[in-house]
Amino acid sequence: MKPLVSILIPAYNAEEWIGDTLKSAIGQTWERKEIIVVDDGSTDHTLAIAQQFASERVSVVTQDNQGAAAARNTAFSVSQGDYIQWLDADDLLAPDKVARQMEAVDQCGSKRTLLSSAWGRFMYRPYRAKFVPTALWCDLPPVEWLLRKMGQNVFMQTATWLVSRELTETAGPWNTQLLVDNDGEYFCRVLLGCDGTRFIPEARVFYRMSGFNCLSYIGRSERKMESQFLSVQLHIGYLRSLENTERVRTACVKYLQNWLPSFYPERLDIVRQAEQLAATLGGRLEVPPPLSWKYAWIEKGFGWPLAKRAKIFLPQCRWSMIRSWDKTLSCLDSRSLAG
Repeated sequence: MKPLVSILIPAYNAEEWIGDTLKSAIGQTWERKEIIVVDDGSTDHTLAIAQQFASERVSVVTQDNQGAAAARNTAFSVSQGDYIQWLDADDLLAPDKVARQMEAVDQCGSKRTLLSSAWGRFMYRPYRAKFVPTALWCDLPPVEWLLRKMGQNVFMQTATWLVSRELTETAGPWNTQLLVDNDGEYFCRVLLGCDGTRFIPEARVFYRMSGFNCLSYIGRSERKMESQFLSVQLHIGYLRSLENTERVRTACVKYLQNWLPSFYPERLDIVRQAEQLAATLGGRLEVPPPLSWKYAWIEKGFGWPLAKRAKIFLPQCRWSMIRSWDKTLSCLDSRSLAG
């Protein structure tokens, strides 16, 4: 028999999107699949909508609100699949995404190979998704993958991965301590156990841009800052466990520098810890962190704290306008199709 693929969907207050996400999971051309939705104590109609899709292949589980990581752990605990496809409740899979990656499974012949795919960003109209390749869009050994991610400040979206059950069990559960970047930290551990990544360009994921309301947005939340710094520290430890060379230490210092604006100036204690960590790596952080030209003039005239507020607030305004416009165009598209 062909391997069973488990599509695992954590969901919290996703009533606007969960229906489309489930349709994209059900519509996978790979026939041997199970779909498990874990409603993480939603206060809207997410659970009711998900239950409309319940069937022999679609299971819906509910639990008290514990966070996305805990919901993913619950989903995996009740799954039976030989391969795991993680899918957030607002993202979409191309119909042949899983099938194309499963074709590669037969070719590579190893359950320790980690499969990834192309992904594109969109807001309301998936057909407008922009697929922009990064340095991670190729076959890579674990060390090189982490080096590129941390040194070049790029990432791979959660739903791009297809992971064998063997590799999933080796990685261990999702870290429920992390309020943000739990996906980044989790797949570091998956990478530690794999024998390399295999990129399947024909497989595609549609990543919905949720903007400043998404769980991964840090803003000025001190708890999220602490969570992010913990994830940064874990990333550095994972990479150095694979290789502890000058190029690795240089990439780790760049990684610290990239995240420094998230902590400065609100959490100077975290900044000091970051500086100490950079020193142990043989590097030095630039404090205060340099700002782009768009905000540097604000810093010069009004100080770094106000410049950071502008850096947070102005993109929010721009994002809100773009999102509203895209939603309007999506509604017009729907009316045209209905007509």
